[in-house]
Amino acid sequence: METPTSHLEQKEELTMSVIRFAGDSGDGMQLAGDLFTSTAAMMGENVATLPDYPAEIRAPQGTVAGVSGFQICFGSDEIYTPGDFLDVLVAMNPPALKVNLSIVKKGGVILVNEDSFSAKNLEKAGMPSNPLLDQSLKDYDVYKIPIQTITKNALAGLISLSPKQVDQCKNLTALGLTYRLFNRKKEYTLKWLERKFKSKPEILQANKIAFEAGWEYGEHGVFKKTYTQVKQQSIQAGTYRQITGNIAAALGLVAASRASRVPLFLGSYPITPATDILQELSRYKECVTVFQAEDEIAAIGAALGASYGGSLAATTTSGPGFSLKSEFINLAVISELPMVIVNVQRVGPSTGLPTKTEQADLFQALWGRHGESPVVVMAAQSPKDCFYTLYEASRVALRYMTPVIVLSDGLIGNGSEVWKIPAENELPEIKVSYRTQTEGFLPYDRDHETLARPWAIPGTPGLEHRIGGLEKEDRSGKVSHAPLNHEKMVKLRAEKVARVASEIKPLEVFGDPKAKLLVLGWGSTYGVIRQAVQKLLKAGYQVACLHLRYLNPLPNDLKETLEKFPKVLVPENNMGQLWYKLRAEYLIDIEKLNKVQGQPFCVDEVEHKVKEMLANPGVKYANK
Repeated sequence: METPTSHLEQKEELTMSVIRFAGDSGDGMQLAGDLFTSTAAMMGENVATLPDYPAEIRAPQGTVAGVSGFQICFGSDEIYTPGDFLDVLVAMNPPALKVNLSIVKKGGVILVNEDSFSAKNLEKAGMPSNPLLDQSLKDYDVYKIPIQTITKNALAGLISLSPKQVDQCKNLTALGLTYRLFNRKKEYTLKWLERKFKSKPEILQANKIAFEAGWEYGEHGVFKKTYTQVKQQSIQAGTYRQITGNIAAALGLVAASRASRVPLFLGSYPITPATDILQELSRYKECVTVFQAEDEIAAIGAALGASYGGSLAATTTSGPGFSLKSEFINLAVISELPMVIVNVQRVGPSTGLPTKTEQADLFQALWGRHGESPVVVMAAQSPKDCFYTLYEASRVALRYMTPVIVLSDGLIGNGSEVWKIPAENELPEIKVSYRTQTEGFLPYDRDHETLARPWAIPGTPGLEHRIGGLEKEDRSGKVSHAPLNHEKMVKLRAEKVARVASEIKPLEVFGDPKAKLLVLGWGSTYGVIRQAVQKLLKAGYQVACLHLRYLNPLPNDLKETLEKFPKVLVPENNMGQLWYKLRAEYLIDIEKLNKVQGQPFCVDEVEHKVKEMLANPGVKYANK
């Protein structure tokens, strides 16, 4: 292999770019993408990411089912999504190219590891001909680079490494190439490698050499053009960090515990894609008691016991685990104990596609329990919003003595963005007082404002009381089978949840206040909706958008807000669950846009639907 000769390359400034690293699940694409993201964040750029894992733990190597990808949208513009189409694809093998080629922009850059395009590998990927030799890539700017050969030659002097260990460094070679393509700073990644492998000097040396080898190969005239990002004009002063939704959720719970001075307890069981919350909280031993249970039922049972004992109790899971927790959520409802249940949604039913994203657990969160069992349901809209949503959910759970369900999903939980860390005094106050006064104590007496019952900690002298799954008598807490008492208690519990709506801030609509169409969303559709509406506004369309955090209770001013717009569109990654609830609750004829492919919406999908609705003024989509 000859090193390319140097030439004078062109440089182009960009405000935003989208790159995806793709290869086998063992090729280190998630690490390469994460390191690229960290460097972009450290350089002061905005980022949004989409880790895309295979649905099978050990999918056959070299097959389409085993492709792992990591997509990053980065730049100086405000960024809401990981991007619909790629400016650059790094394809480490034939199936990675096959799976992702359809989302590469025409004229986009494709960096291909040509070493992997053997006849055997092409056959395994189901590719009848070699795209590097036929004309199938003629519409793209293709760079055929022998990434494995570059790595092997660079590490030839490290005789202590096995051939497998040498090959495992090829992701750093590919990363070095992309750093050169985008004129990235190398020092952040080099420092990370030093921290990560400080106890393994041979592995550290190998990864640094491979990374530098990729950079050097790109330095010698490979690229006809390289790219730099336009700097942001102004950045608000403060401390920033890159954060994923799951880590933000963990930190939101810790912050709420510190603000309320109530000890935090997490009962959890590992499950994709929620496990990172459990792992992150286990790092904060001075702030939280973490119990990794033997199963989902034991996890929430322990959390409920901790709540009874006076802790801010939380449990984290995904769809299948959420199903198993329903009975204990019921027990928390009738016991009127505070608890935060985090569901990082994934594709269902059953195991479904465990690494893909969906919003299809809303019905279960709202109604997935027997009996009249109302709970507060909230949804985070982005990775950094997980912090604020979990903080708010904890505040509501403690104030109203009720379970609160928070819906995230795989896109939010695994995705990352740049987050300005708030100061402690910037967060809402959380006041909690345990009942200690024995005089006049009634375990189901109620606060006149919130209808919350008193929180009496077990072992407090004179405050002994009975708790459990049987219906209690109003105020006294004695077991009661009286029909009228049961009806009264059911209505009190429902009214308590309904009163949370009085604390929801007035809704803020983004866009044209006299718009002919409102796009309404919840959860992870926030980014695509916001970006689509911004593009439509620039093009002269009369549109607006609104995003909901509270799904039960709904905001008091939601019906009035919806009725201001002639047409309303609700995009969801399900078959229309919020759409169904709104039509039932408000008797408003709302249009839906649904996608259940395990993939998030693209901006142009929302744009297309909005344009279609606006082009048909005679079609009545709402009640105006």
